[in-house]
Amino acid sequence: MQLEIRNLGRLYDQGRGLSPTSFEIKSGELIAIVGHNGAGKSTLLKILANWIIPDSGTCTIDGVDLKNRTAVVGKIGFIPEVPNLFDAFSIEYNLGLFAKLTQTPTVRVEEILQEFDLIPFRKSKVQSLSKGMKQRVSIGRALLADPPVLLLDEPTSGLDFEMTREIYRVMGAMHGDRKTILFTSHRPEEIRNLATRILLLHQGHLIFDGTAQEYFRSSFHENLYA
Repeated sequence: MQLEIRNLGRLYDQGRGLSPTSFEIKSGELIAIVGHNGAGKSTLLKILANWIIPDSGTCTIDGVDLKNRTAVVGKIGFIPEVPNLFDAFSIEYNLGLFAKLTQTPTVRVEEILQEFDLIPFRKSKVQSLSKGMKQRVSIGRALLADPPVLLLDEPTSGLDFEMTREIYRVMGAMHGDRKTILFTSHRPEEIRNLATRILLLHQGHLIFDGTAQEYFRSSFHENLYA
């Protein structure tokens, strides 16, 4: 087992957010988190990414509590829906800064630039990039420390066909490397083709946990957007 979530929750005004939720994730799973807007999907990922502090519960990664940020740094890579890059600086600067923060050897910056075809743009400021290019940089940055767990929030939102296909290729390659992946999505075809397991959140509660085949045969899928 890689991740163990116990009664993890974070509620906002009017009860929105994530109600206390428990589940376990094994190494190498590729999990889609689905549900309506406001169901708690992004809140869950942000808690796991240490972006926000939960009101209740715990999460451990290989037995290490998520609250121990020093111990878990480099274990989780997070790609938010809106890339949180330093727009006024270059791709190379963004990657180099994150490498320093995670104590990652600088050679990894060159490897990421090569892997994601970013070498011709290494000096380009982020603010000059298309959304698809920003997403590519965001994914590359998340992979710098080679984390075993990756979180992607709506990874293909607003991307064109070619870039969407590229994101699918990258996710498939990461899954092939036995990385554990959790991603949110509203696209049924994306969920069906990528996920090995589905978690369905409704009004902050986990109401379905099963395989993609079970999900698409269930009334939960039929009623989700009815």
